[in-house]
Amino acid sequence: MNIYQNILSAKEKDKKLLAVLIDPEKIDLKNIPSFFDKVHQSIATHIFVGGSTDENNQTEEVVIAIKKVTHLPVILFPGDIKQITNKADGILFLSLISGRNPEYLIDQQVRSAPILKNTDLEILPTGYILIDGGKETATQKVSKTKPLTQNNIDLILNTSLAGEYSGKKLIYLEAGSGAIVPVDASIISLVKKDLNIPLIVGGGIRNKKQLENAFNAGADLVVIGTAFENDENFFEELKS
Repeated sequence: MNIYQNILSAKEKDKKLLAVLIDPEKIDLKNIPSFFDKVHQSIATHIFVGGSTDENNQTEEVVIAIKKVTHLPVILFPGDIKQITNKADGILFLSLISGRNPEYLIDQQVRSAPILKNTDLEILPTGYILIDGGKETATQKVSKTKPLTQNNIDLILNTSLAGEYSGKKLIYLEAGSGAIVPVDASIISLVKKDLNIPLIVGGGIRNKKQLENAFNAGADLVVIGTAFENDENFFEELKS
């Protein structure tokens, strides 16, 4: 399974991708089969697993349960190195390039390197950019970094380009779990125009209209998590 090549191929064909984000702390293992019955009827193309924290170290258990019921690629979206498991297909190798805390710019990455070296996970270097979604997010608290304000478009553009120029294969604009407002379509459009690599957008997308706005603005892959946690009927709107 070559996850990145498939994302690139979809980008070239202008085929839009949708990732369902599953937080190991928020899903009940026994509900995974029924949850995925709905996922498989939707337009979802990828599964992301992770959260800002995983106090009970459930990531691996959740990934194993998911792998039993889906053919979709399962990609780790880790808050720290404790959330790495070789049971997944790939990992977003995140660097929080919007912040200046070395712990999330490089320290966690250095500590994870020897672990990843001994797995078969496909590693996807990702420039992770926190955008202000109108509320303090878990990522903000844990990383002790401030999001970029949505009116500081130059800083968002330059940070995205710096990510690409430093070798990232993906740029991820993140308004945060439970964001009140998603990343504005105008920002997505301007970042997309500058980038040559695929663009991921997540946070605050709660309905089909907001999803379509993100896609139409240029997002190659949109991530939805909280909306599905709060209302699984959202899948009904996204039937394939």
